[in-house]
Amino acid sequence: MSTPKEILNLIEQFENVIDTFQQSLKKNLDEVIQNVSAIWKNMKTEQEEMKKLEETIREQNSELTELKTKSTELDNKISDLRTKKEDLNSKILDLKGTLERNTNELKKPEFELQTLESNLNSVNEKIQEKEQQKAELDQNKVDNEQKEKDLKASFSEAKLNDLEKQLKDLRSQHFFSSFLIEHSDEEIPEVDILASIMAQGGTANLDDMKKELDIPPIMAVRTIKQLAVKGIINLNEDTNQITML
Repeated sequence: MSTPKEILNLIEQFENVIDTFQQSLKKNLDEVIQNVSAIWKNMKTEQEEMKKLEETIREQNSELTELKTKSTELDNKISDLRTKKEDLNSKILDLKGTLERNTNELKKPEFELQTLESNLNSVNEKIQEKEQQKAELDQNKVDNEQKEKDLKASFSEAKLNDLEKQLKDLRSQHFFSSFLIEHSDEEIPEVDILASIMAQGGTANLDDMKKELDIPPIMAVRTIKQLAVKGIINLNEDTNQITML
């Protein structure tokens, strides 16, 4: 049986054990409390982070939804623009074809215009050439008319007197022929023709002479041609001009 002392010792030991346990329990409890507080703080921080993350996710989802909407709208616009592009390309091809056709059509009048202008220039050159020729012919005509006047003027009265003298000399040399010519009852057309030409200054016109002579026109023409063949006169059959040689 234990003594009171032993019991006191046991009680003291028990109290020491209890104190030690309480101290250890208190220490462990403080650590647990600190850990719980730290865990709580961490949990609170995590919750706040989670809230921020969730808010960020919501914002991103909202932005993503908005971006998807905009992307869809852009897809629709791109599709519309591509359709317009195809329409424009088709119109451009049509307009290019029309432009080429119109260009070709425009080239035809341009070529015709160039041809007409070339022909016009050629005609103008020919007109200038003909006008030049006409001017030269007119000048030649004036010169010839002047020469004709000069030639007619050259047959002055003195020359006519000289011709009459020569004629008298011929008559005296060919008295018998002259006598027959002057006293013959028959008309000698050669004499009338030569006399008519000499009276007009040595030149005459065949048509005028046929009207002036008292012999038939056929005989006048035949006689004039015979005189031309004999070399007494010159007959230009193109102009019917008669000239004494």
